[in-house]
Amino acid sequence: MSEQQAVKAVSTSNYVYEDPPDEEKFSVCVHCGMCLEACPTYQETGLEQHSPRGRVYLIKAVAEGKMSLGEVLSDAVFQCLDCRACETACPANVQVGTLIEQARGQVRQAMPLSGWQGLVSRFFLRGIFPFPRRLFFLGKLLKFYQKSGLQWLTRKTGLLRVLPAHLRQMEAVLPEVKQPVITRYPSVVPAEGETRKKVALLTGCVMDVMFSEINEATIRVLTKNGYEVHLPRQQRCCGALQLHAGDREMAKQLARQNIDAFLAADVDYLVVNAAGCGAALREYGELLHNDPEYREKAEKFSQKVVDVAKFLHDNGYRKPTGRVEKRITYHDACHLAHAQGVRFEPRKLLQEIPGIELVELPEADRCCGSAGIYNITNPEMASRLLASKIANIPDEVELVTMGNPGCMLQIAMGVHQHHRKEQVVHTVQVLDWAYQREAEQ
Repeated sequence: MSEQQAVKAVSTSNYVYEDPPDEEKFSVCVHCGMCLEACPTYQETGLEQHSPRGRVYLIKAVAEGKMSLGEVLSDAVFQCLDCRACETACPANVQVGTLIEQARGQVRQAMPLSGWQGLVSRFFLRGIFPFPRRLFFLGKLLKFYQKSGLQWLTRKTGLLRVLPAHLRQMEAVLPEVKQPVITRYPSVVPAEGETRKKVALLTGCVMDVMFSEINEATIRVLTKNGYEVHLPRQQRCCGALQLHAGDREMAKQLARQNIDAFLAADVDYLVVNAAGCGAALREYGELLHNDPEYREKAEKFSQKVVDVAKFLHDNGYRKPTGRVEKRITYHDACHLAHAQGVRFEPRKLLQEIPGIELVELPEADRCCGSAGIYNITNPEMASRLLASKIANIPDEVELVTMGNPGCMLQIAMGVHQHHRKEQVVHTVQVLDWAYQREAEQ
């Protein structure tokens, strides 16, 4: 018997599938409790199993064979927002997010979703999002719904009452669907003036269908500042939604496709304007660390990934002269602030726009409850977190800015629910407006 077989024979772990939670990650947790005040679900429930250290303890207990891979662990890891606020607070740098995602992968293989939940998960996460043509067709259906009068009719007749309350609220703030950028723009958009660097843009899945105007604004801002923008046609959904849902196999497939597509583009950077996507792309090395063919390529790929606000701040951009007379506040998307450490750069970008008055948002880096599809799978907790976020918006603010489409939809829903008037926008859109005003002068 080999040494590896001997170790496996005496193992007490109840994780029996590929990619179990990494002992080197959960063993460094000393259960000090520094994470408790940072965790939104613990603050709401007061339950230890819904705290970061409680979840890490349960993950470790299954690894040590003290607990089964069952409902207790499943409830703990899927109630987690995976917001990574605990990682910011943790003095031992425990990678709780990675542990949660690995544990979810184990749970979903041991306890696959069934019934309507399983059907919806397979339909969207495996059947729609990984395939751009199918996703764009769904976008066309939504556009037809909005433009044909069907939306007005369903709202007028009350047909939407068949939907759960949180989905009705989401429908009320759906942005106007436009044609995806990747189907309208050339594969290479030249820079204005001298080319400073070549960058690729992740157009995304939800972003390009529901928020294509943000992709347009991003391209305009980048090219105006001398950056040649590449839009690889073979790029796919980043895999974040699948990863958060426990479908690691599909997430890996999408990661490999993106690595091949973007490395082939041979650009200096891969610019991302969606916080959740950026965090997922930057962690491809972790996701594929057991893949002998893609491990090194994944590390090389992840080193090129950068959020658009940080990219502009670090690589240089021309400060606009056009005025945007707005009083604004900034929300830190979890996967931008906690997962990528990007906090200062978006604020600096906004502060340098003439006419902008930036007012700090209390608890700006507290999760809004969006968290990928958390607001769909855990609507009650998401609603409680959203209410707190909306209550913190300063008075007389006109714009709420951020760097993630999921947060934008969630906060727009909260603004609508609470009968407020703030406009919810992406950071890069405000900079784009300033350049447009400049051209009008």
